[in-house]
Formats: sequence, C-alpha cells, structure tokens
Amino acid sequence: MVSISALWLPIVLSAVLVFIASSIAHMVLTYHRSDYKQLPNEANMLDAMRPHAPPPGDYFFPHAASPKDLQTPEVIERFTKGPVGLMTVLPNGPPTMGKALGQWFVFCLVVSVFVAYLTGRTTAPGAAYLSVFRVASVTAFLGYALAQATDSIWKRQAWSTTAKHMFDGLVYGLLTGGTFGWLWPDM
Repeated sequence: MVSISALWLPIVLSAVLVFIASSIAHMVLTYHRSDYKQLPNEANMLDAMRPHAPPPGDYFFPHAASPKDLQTPEVIERFTKGPVGLMTVLPNGPPTMGKALGQWFVFCLVVSVFVAYLTGRTTAPGAAYLSVFRVASVTAFLGYALAQATDSIWKRQAWSTTAKHMFDGLVYGLLTGGTFGWLWPDM
C-alpha cells in the first residue's frame, strides 16, 4: 500500500499535464470548434430575448412544473409546436476564463487524488510501470470521460461532441497513468 502523501508529486504533475493537454485540445487543435452551433438568425433571437433578461441559470423549455403537467393538452401542444430545448444563460459581458480554468485545475487535482487513493491501495510500492499505469489510467479515464455520456443521454448533446470529450478523457487518463507509473515510489 502507498499513502496519498507519498504520491503528492504525481498528483500535482499529472494535474498540470492534463491542464496543459486540455488547453492544447481546446485552444490549438480544431476538433472542438464544432461542439456548439450558432443560432439561426442569432441577432433577432437575441433581440427578442433581451427585454426579458433571463438571469444566469439553466432553462428547459417549454417548462412543465411537474410530471403530471406533461400530460395536459396545453403542455403537450407547447411541446408539439416547439421549439423544445435546454439553455444555459451566462452573465452578460465578454467571456472570462479565469474562474473556469481555476475550477478545472482543482478538478484535475481532485481526479488525481482519487487516482492516487485507488492506485495506492491496489498497487504495491516498487510495482512495475505497466501495473501502476493500468490502474491509474483506467481510474483517471473514469473520472474524466465516462460522465460525459450523461450529457448525450439526458441533455441530448450530440454523441459526436460527447465522443470528442471522451477522447480527451482517454488522453488525460493516459497522461495521468503515465505520470503515476513514472513517479511510482520504490518503497
């Protein structure tokens, strides 16, 4: 058994490597640029929404207050007439990334702590690189990738977008596993 405190270096370094890899995936490589589409006639849609000023939050429309309401003719008609959708409204102003990047790095650290915990409990000190790599990379993949499927299942995000995020999670898992395998303590 290896304690989490003995794994502080692979925890931090793997989080840094994942953070860098995700920055490259989203800012340098182009495969995520098609994740979101522009609204048709965007200017008119925004002009129509602006007077109502929905506060930041997540919205489902048309909205039904309860499952029972979903069976009423009025609500069924609104769904049939459309549009039907999910929408996240952000605060007004230019997009800022500082807070999100900070939260993402903390998330990377949290995933690496769980990787350290599970790998440390299942892999002995001095274990072979491949043994450490297997446990650590699969654990990290679980943390970074599998939950992405819920957005396609429940929010109807395109499966192609989910597949790209899961591919990212695979890369992050391999980087994490490689870091833990490389820095695994001998004793």
